[in-house]
Amino acid sequence: MQLPVVTGVALTVVVAALAAVRNRFVRARLGFSGVLLLVALGLELALARGIGEAALVGGGTLPRPGEISLAHNGVLFMDELPEFERRVLEVLRQPLEEGLVRIARAARTVQFPARFQFVAAMNPCPCGFLGHPVRACQCTPPQVARYRSRLSGPLRDRLDLDVEVAAVSIEALHADGAEEPSAAIRARVLAARERQAARRRDGDAWLNAALEGSRLRRETRLDLEATRLLKRAAAALALSARSHDRVLRVARTIADLDGAESVGVQHVGESLQFRSQGTSTA
Repeated sequence: MQLPVVTGVALTVVVAALAAVRNRFVRARLGFSGVLLLVALGLELALARGIGEAALVGGGTLPRPGEISLAHNGVLFMDELPEFERRVLEVLRQPLEEGLVRIARAARTVQFPARFQFVAAMNPCPCGFLGHPVRACQCTPPQVARYRSRLSGPLRDRLDLDVEVAAVSIEALHADGAEEPSAAIRARVLAARERQAARRRDGDAWLNAALEGSRLRRETRLDLEATRLLKRAAAALALSARSHDRVLRVARTIADLDGAESVGVQHVGESLQFRSQGTSTA
């Protein structure tokens, strides 16, 4: 599942939370400084300046794996996503779709695994204050449009969840809340993965992210009301075939997290809310 997060939340908080829930490593990149962070049950920092296409996907005279292959079966986190060069971002499209990367050279073609969970963060605008309840945004509409257009429609189309995180007020920071701890979230995630594993058939990939074609339709098992909602939404939002299938996978996962056997209208509705407004129909 791929998740872009539009937020101003501190990077270390997001990455540490991901590591706590997954109990796996997270490779993270910062768009401005190019600092690489490695997270494995804690927070370890390793510095690496700048990143190009070859460093991200792999390359060289004797092809070597890049960051996306080093994040195989883990999480690749990219902060300040629009600050990366567009050509660098576009090379993510193949591995996000196929879970591998191919590097062609004159003598041979090398293939590296690259099935990772992609998580990214970006500001709502160049100054970062668009929609802020107190601070005024200094950006013009064309500046905001240019900033957001750095993420192409086909790339957005490959992302499952688009979540906008509002600024947290001082009052909320000091309030006595009952936040759900990462350990509880992790337990719910593990239970959902067990449900997915229980549906596995001999030789089948068992994670929802790997479902496609007829098996995806079979495993989602939408009821009539959910089917009608998805059809109406697909027409109204001009969803591509890729987006349609991603909505189904997310809905199946939401149902698993909810402990439900079938995918209901509430699961499809929640999945649709996560679709990016910039989704391409390509």
